[in-house]
Amino acid sequence: MPWRRGCTALSPFSPSTRDRPIPSWGPSDVIAFIEHTRTALELGQDEIVEITPDSVTVTDVDGNEIRREPYSIDWDAEAAQKGGFPTFMDKEIHDQPSAVADTLRGRMDEDGRLALDSGLIDDSVLNAIDKIVIIACGTASYAGMVAKYVIEHWCRIPVEVELAHEFRYRDPVVSVKTLVVAISQSGETMDTIMAVRHAQQQGASVVGIVNVQGSTIAREADAVLYTRAGPEIAVASTKAFLAQITAAYLLGLYLAELRGNRFPDEIAEQLEELDTMPAKIQLILDTAEPIREIARSMAEARTVLFLGRHVGFPIALEGALKLKELAYIHAEGFAAGELKHGPIALIEQDLPVFFILPSPRGRESLHAKVLSSIEEVKARGARILIVAEEGDEEAEGHADYVFYVPESPTLLAPLLTAVPLQIFACALATAKGYDVDQPRNLAKSVTVE
Repeated sequence: MPWRRGCTALSPFSPSTRDRPIPSWGPSDVIAFIEHTRTALELGQDEIVEITPDSVTVTDVDGNEIRREPYSIDWDAEAAQKGGFPTFMDKEIHDQPSAVADTLRGRMDEDGRLALDSGLIDDSVLNAIDKIVIIACGTASYAGMVAKYVIEHWCRIPVEVELAHEFRYRDPVVSVKTLVVAISQSGETMDTIMAVRHAQQQGASVVGIVNVQGSTIAREADAVLYTRAGPEIAVASTKAFLAQITAAYLLGLYLAELRGNRFPDEIAEQLEELDTMPAKIQLILDTAEPIREIARSMAEARTVLFLGRHVGFPIALEGALKLKELAYIHAEGFAAGELKHGPIALIEQDLPVFFILPSPRGRESLHAKVLSSIEEVKARGARILIVAEEGDEEAEGHADYVFYVPESPTLLAPLLTAVPLQIFACALATAKGYDVDQPRNLAKSVTVE
């Protein structure tokens, strides 16, 4: 069975265009030419282009002309500059309010309801799905884990999150009733591309969540939802991560509305809450200097642990990954409930341990259980750092340091709680004298399996 082809993004979700051949590359490196032009043309495998002062002609190896429309890139050259910040990572962390706002922009109609293209995938297909599988790697997989909590809660559809490089090697159970969501900043992650193709061979429909127009996943998926984070130059992802989480919220709300799991006023309420998040992210950025000071004081740390529950769990995993990537420090993320099942053996005097503390306004049991875990760790001499919601009066009595984030609904909290951990990792790595934009041994896009 041949691969199913092509999808261009014309608005939030777009239908696939089956008559386009599969190009052999994706424009992950548009930054190299956007200073000169924002118009690009895709070339497929074994295609030849002839460029003259007056025309551009694409042919196959037999000389047959192929009609190919160019597309426009909405990034600009200024977006790929440091903008006065010392590093691209610093700039991209500060870009996050606009990245989230831009990803949300244009998705609602005049009545404040979600307004997506009817051509996403046929409504009858989406109404019939009985399972969602999210495939991604690294940071994108943690965005997928957040999406699992959100979509299962809003839509009552079971969701699995798979590492793309494991997905097709374990004979996964997917069918025409499975919706696969592929998340990739570049749209060129080879592990994820191969997982997409495998899923389509089994009859599943695929939605791509990507940041790069015209990338391979965007073309080959049945529909695409673009994040609008702009060019992300630093190897370790920050603003693309928050944009991916935001896109996952939009997908979850769209499905909830379509399938009747939420009333229109409930959808509108969630969208209004999402609209407040960029300003809340900006507030964290404006008050972040104490985080940097603490990070600089911990430059000699050799191990750091991160623990969280519910949507705080994937944020703990992401916090640990950022510290590994940038500062080359051994860091581990755990579900806080796992502490007593083994990881507590790692706790020793002065070991830095981060906790993502759930809102006391959410499930009361979760807040209390994490506080109990904090006390267990504190009793063994660890150094406690907590990311907590503003107004949580109990946090300070349990911690050496508390980083407060503004109030938000529990499911939206990852857009806020991730930011202090990004700032912490960036500042600590900088204090150690490392290049946070280009960590050793890493590449921005992993284009091999």
